[in-house]
Amino acid sequence: MKFLLVFDFDHTIIDENSDTWIVKCAPEKKLPNGLRNSYRPGHWTEYMGRVFVYLGDNGVKEDDMKRAMTTIPFTVGMVDLLGFIGDNKQLFDCIIVSDSNTVFIDWILKAADFHKVFDEVFTNPATFGSTGYLTVQNFHAHQCAKCPKNLCKGKVLKEFLDKQLKQGVSYTQIVYIGDGGNDLCPVMYLKKDDIAMPRQGYTLEKKISQLAQDLSPVECSVLVWSSAVDIMSYLKLLIKE
Repeated sequence: MKFLLVFDFDHTIIDENSDTWIVKCAPEKKLPNGLRNSYRPGHWTEYMGRVFVYLGDNGVKEDDMKRAMTTIPFTVGMVDLLGFIGDNKQLFDCIIVSDSNTVFIDWILKAADFHKVFDEVFTNPATFGSTGYLTVQNFHAHQCAKCPKNLCKGKVLKEFLDKQLKQGVSYTQIVYIGDGGNDLCPVMYLKKDDIAMPRQGYTLEKKISQLAQDLSPVECSVLVWSSAVDIMSYLKLLIKE
């Protein structure tokens, strides 16, 4: 009897967007208009690539970025929640599926000593090249029309579950915790015994309630959270059952 916890990262584990937070490293803590306006929907990773070039061109170093990243606040209650999950790892497998990047997530989790809580992190691969500039690649290629070009979280979840099943691991329940529009695809994949936990007031919650209004509700249960205390209360009930 094991539960799978799937976490988004930005605005879920941390209370900010790591990609927009990095702008604090830019001259005057802002990006030029031309760069800011160059974003095209569904092409966030390419946009961030241009942001990292701009930061590199302006002398922003790896250490500067790391310092900025490790000042991002965790969502209210999240530190306690991750501590609780860490103490109960025999009951929970725990993964992150995020549109951030490996470098940012690694820095943040290691600085707070939470990297051991998570079994796997699925996110865009990033490295500092020989020039010292950060480069980010798309996580994978996919055919899903609903998701951004670089990452279909539904595909990631399905492949992870298939891989686990081949190793003889199946889950009593999947709990999906997220906030954004790109979290809807994996939520649609959940079954009736699973639970989606959208963050209150964010896009995922709005999209799930829109589906219910359109009479095509998601199959899983839905429990809205506003702080990680709500998530912890639910997990405590789950392991008591």
